[in-house]
Amino acid sequence: MAPSRPMTKSQLSTHIAEKAGITKKAATEILDEIAAVAYKEAKKNKQFTIPGIGKLVLDRRKARMGRNPATGETIKIAAKKVVKFRVAKACKDSVLG
Repeated sequence: MAPSRPMTKSQLSTHIAEKAGITKKAATEILDEIAAVAYKEAKKNKQFTIPGIGKLVLDRRKARMGRNPATGETIKIAAKKVVKFRVAKACKDSVLG
């Protein structure tokens, strides 16, 4: 059996609207606001937690030496900021069983 397609934002909005008894437009606005707050908090406080799902974390990656796969030449990779998502234990336990 082939895996099903991921739920779209529209499908998620419809599901939330039906469960909460609100309009689809209101559910979409809630999702958009959660995303906006997550971005703002991750940038400002370096992390944003969604209870029961996980944590969005802003992290720094150190400079390091790498290798160009085409030529095999050693190159220096600069330090940079990266965004990571750490899955909560409750989520792992629920999904993995």
